[in-house]
Amino acid sequence: MTRFVVEADGGSRGNPGPAGYGALVRDAETGKVLAERAASVGRATNNVAEYGGLVAGLQAALDLDASADVEVRMDSKLVVEQMSGRWQIKHPDMRQLAMQARAIAGRLGSVRYTWVPRAQNGAADALANSAMDGMPIHRDMAAEPSVTETDVQPEEPRAVVTTVTHLLRHGQTEHTPERRYSGRNDLPLSLIGRAEAEAAAARVADLGIEAIVASPLRRTRETAEIVAGVLGLPVELEHDLIELDFGDLEGLTGAEALVKHPLAVRRFMSDLTVAAPGGESIADVSTRVARARRGILDRFAGQTVLLVSHVTPIKLMLAAGLGAGDDVVHRVYLQAASLCTVAWSSDGRTSVRLVNDTAHLR
Repeated sequence: MTRFVVEADGGSRGNPGPAGYGALVRDAETGKVLAERAASVGRATNNVAEYGGLVAGLQAALDLDASADVEVRMDSKLVVEQMSGRWQIKHPDMRQLAMQARAIAGRLGSVRYTWVPRAQNGAADALANSAMDGMPIHRDMAAEPSVTETDVQPEEPRAVVTTVTHLLRHGQTEHTPERRYSGRNDLPLSLIGRAEAEAAAARVADLGIEAIVASPLRRTRETAEIVAGVLGLPVELEHDLIELDFGDLEGLTGAEALVKHPLAVRRFMSDLTVAAPGGESIADVSTRVARARRGILDRFAGQTVLLVSHVTPIKLMLAAGLGAGDDVVHRVYLQAASLCTVAWSSDGRTSVRLVNDTAHLR
């Protein structure tokens, strides 16, 4: 009799937020991993993502051996109790996924559900995080050819490559002195803003910059072009580095926004997953900035790159460099034309070397 253990998990960055699941199938006797699954489920709650992991894990077990007896292990007491029939399922998305899971379970030999502490579900959690990082996985070890020790050639040790990103906020526009919400507008740099960009160009001239990547909005593009003229480099535009879309708050001061949208502004400022009215949430921006960061580190591996962007994307890059949560955006101040620096090593280490440097503006 074949016996499998399915380990499943799911998560979201924000609840709801960008979500993904992870699942794996083990041989119950040996503990050997036979299959792995990880995929995004878009914007969803933790519980919906956990159900997604359950469905994927059961399907992987079914694909391996439809006659197998299966033990499902999850750290979600909610899912375990609901699938065991002890708790009701009220959420419509969860109810639909539970029906899928039961349909698959009905085609297996037998299925039982066991709650385990989170610490014992680390492999599935890692797969779920891989999915949320934009790295889906569909791997069937049982179908891969076996490899003997004589087949394995020793690998040459890989050199650690460090990519340095200098993060430059654009110079001032007419909105900056009054601290107005400035998202997707097409305002040019003010005279002060152009002077700040010129000062920033002089500041970065001796930093060994090899490439310039900028948000395509006018104020960042103009700042980047001034710097590029000094460095003699082209400017590559990256849409994912664009500022948060403030929607109906665009052009308002904080006080004006509170008068016009009192509840919406308070929710937006206190919950990273809540969008500005008619705009984006910080969690939305975090997803695309992470995508931009991965692409830039891949394209410019080992180089020194200047990224010309806005307050929110730069703060999120700093949060990633610090290994901190996205709520860092509410705890860091960045002046117009300020400079930050983060180094990213190919072995996973990061180093924040500079934050809000404005010495060149004095």
